[in-house]
Amino acid sequence: MDFALTEDQQNIREAVLRHCSQFDDDYWLEKDRSGEFPTEFHMSMAQAGWLGIAMPEAVGGAGLGITEAAVMMQAVAESGGGMTAASAIHGPVFGLEPVHLFGTEAQQRRMIPPILSGEEKMCFAVTEPNTGLDTTSLKTRAQKVDGGYKVNGEKIWITNAHVADRMLLIARTTPLEGVKRKTEGLTLFYCKLDRDAIEHRLIPKMGRHAVGSNMLFISDLFIPEEDRIGEEGQGFKILLQGLNPERVLLGAEATGLGRVAIQKASRYARERIVFGRPIGQNQGIQHPLARAWMQLEAASLMVFKAATLFDQGKDCAVEANTAKYLAAEAGYEACQTAVMSMGGMGYAQEYHVERYLREVLIPRIAPVSPHQIMNYIAERVLELPKSY
Repeated sequence: MDFALTEDQQNIREAVLRHCSQFDDDYWLEKDRSGEFPTEFHMSMAQAGWLGIAMPEAVGGAGLGITEAAVMMQAVAESGGGMTAASAIHGPVFGLEPVHLFGTEAQQRRMIPPILSGEEKMCFAVTEPNTGLDTTSLKTRAQKVDGGYKVNGEKIWITNAHVADRMLLIARTTPLEGVKRKTEGLTLFYCKLDRDAIEHRLIPKMGRHAVGSNMLFISDLFIPEEDRIGEEGQGFKILLQGLNPERVLLGAEATGLGRVAIQKASRYARERIVFGRPIGQNQGIQHPLARAWMQLEAASLMVFKAATLFDQGKDCAVEANTAKYLAAEAGYEACQTAVMSMGGMGYAQEYHVERYLREVLIPRIAPVSPHQIMNYIAERVLELPKSY
């Protein structure tokens, strides 16, 4: 049992922090204000080879694991880029896992390298307006036609769809009434995001303005047969393979964001003088910051436990969900504590922690709510009856 990063993992952390230091607080503040996608950051990470950290060497990746990817994503958020920086590259790091695990060799060689190099961008098109977390009830339909499928439907909260070239899309190929189980009849595709058949609408939102969230309206989108991932009707099972890594990475990002918030607030507390003494000398400031730091570090341990289990090929669903929950809650507490510790200046954009607080709500809400995680733990760990 070892709770420390290996030397190689520590080197990854330091290298990522060093690389991200090129993009300072002013860069991220400007992106937040303009809403412009951080293209320079995305391309720099691609050119440095970081997007492929968990992908096989045969397709241009580094051949490392989700543990190393979590180290990287935690450092990206901790650098000050927060969820904006993380979300700009989050998809390529975990989103291609179904292609890696279930795609043919030809599909892997065709689909993965352009994303890792930054030549193309991707999005993850699962959620729909009227189904939410009930993925098996989604309505988007893919009908078999000569040479492939014709898709019609709607998707919502699709990150980066407005700048993406490709999308990982799940759709129903067999109507719900035609399957024995709700999990059957769903098919996964990795296809071109054809703007002639897909309309996108950006969703105005509270934070992470530079990484857009979209509604998609899909009308007679043709997807060739060769863009289907795995067997027809098995898309839900394939999609599940990417859920645990996603939860691990969200947890890593949330703890990274919490860390930079506590660092900012602690520095301010050392420098801010009121009544002839630094406010950080007061226990009313010290104790909340100390508690937030401890909660973050405990959550981080669960993140890396889940990542390690995944890389060992072991069941990690309980740990991954727990990690995501604990990290999101600890990250939120840290960012809120940072704002409150800094008072009025915490509310000012130029001190950045208000941006962190807005962004840390993302891992609390998505991709699964804290309430659903508690439902899952109650059912799977405590053996309590299913509540939904």
